[in-house]
Amino acid sequence: MTSTIHAVSLSPTLHGAGSLAALVQYAAPRSVDDALALARVLGTQEQHSPCSTLDRWEALATLAAHDVAAARAVEPHLDALGILHEANVSRLDAETDDVTELLWGVFAAEGGDEPLTATTADDGSVTLSGRKPWCSLAGRLDVALVTARLHNAGGERGLFAVRLDGPGVDVDDAAWFARGLTEIPSGPVRFTAVPAEPIGAAGWYLEREGFAWGGVGVAACWYGGAVGIARRVHAAVVDASNPHSLAHLGAIDELLQSARRALHEAAQLVAVEGIDARVVAKRVRATVARASDEIMVRALRALGPAPLALDAAFAKRVADLQLYLRQHHAERDEASLGTALSAEAAPW
Repeated sequence: MTSTIHAVSLSPTLHGAGSLAALVQYAAPRSVDDALALARVLGTQEQHSPCSTLDRWEALATLAAHDVAAARAVEPHLDALGILHEANVSRLDAETDDVTELLWGVFAAEGGDEPLTATTADDGSVTLSGRKPWCSLAGRLDVALVTARLHNAGGERGLFAVRLDGPGVDVDDAAWFARGLTEIPSGPVRFTAVPAEPIGAAGWYLEREGFAWGGVGVAACWYGGAVGIARRVHAAVVDASNPHSLAHLGAIDELLQSARRALHEAAQLVAVEGIDARVVAKRVRATVARASDEIMVRALRALGPAPLALDAAFAKRVADLQLYLRQHHAERDEASLGTALSAEAAPW
C-alpha cells in the first residue's frame, strides 16, 4: 500500500464508494507483483463479503485508470473466482482450503496447429496435452482455468482447472514481442499430459450467463484506461484557449459518458430475469471499445507528439490500451451481434 489513486465511478452519483473500489484506491500498485498481491486481496474480499457487479467494475476501471497493465493482471483472477463460484467450486483439492489462496488465470483463446486436448482415462482422471495460445502471466500464476477440446467428442470444449507449477507445463514467454503490456507476457503454453480437474459439464463455460458479464468486466478495464488518457488531456488543455484542443476535450467527455452509461446500465441489468446477457454484453463492449479508440485518437490530436515521445507513463498507457482493446474483435463481434439480433424481432 503506497498512496491513494483517483476513483472511477460508473454511477452518476457515487464515486468509487464500494468495498473493492475503495481497496483499489489505496493500493496503487507499482509492479506486476503489487498487482497480483492486490488480486489476492480483492478476490478474498469479494468471496467472503460479496459485492455488487457495479462495485467490481468500478474497481477494475479505477485500477485501469491508474495502470492498464495492473488491471490486466487483476481482471482474470477475479473472473476465474467468479467462474468457480458459478460452478460451486470452493476448493481445488484436499490440500487447498479455499480457491482464493491461489492466483488464477483464465486461458480460453483458441488457435494454432496443436489445439489443447483433454483426454479422460479409464479411472476418470483427465490430462491435457497440446499448445494453448495467449496465456497471460502463466509463469507467475499458481493455477488457471483452461478450455480444451474433449477427445473423441466432436471438438466440443470443456473447462479445466490446471496447476501451472508442475511437470509437463512449458511456458514460452520469449514469444511475447508486444510494445504494450510488456510486463504481462501472454505467450503460448505447451501442456504435456498435465493432470486437470473438470469444471462444469462439457460446453458449460461458454453457455453460462456469467460468460457475457465477464466480458463486460474487461470493457470496464478499457473504460478505465480511456479515463486515464482523458485525464491527461484535461490537465493539458483545461486552461488553454486553443479551440481545437477544447473541442477534442468536449468530444472525449461525450464519449466517456456514453461508455459510462452503457456500463452502468449493464450493471443494473445483471440481476434482471429474462435479459439476454449476450446481446447486452456485445453492445456494451462495442460501445466502450469504439469510445476508447476514438478517445486515443482525439487525445493524440489534442496533445501532439510530445507526450508519446517524452512522457513515458502516457506513452505506456496508450500502448497498453491499444493492445488490450484488441480483445474486442471489431467487425467480427459486430457481425456476431447482428446475427443475434437478426433471429429476433427488431428490438428498437
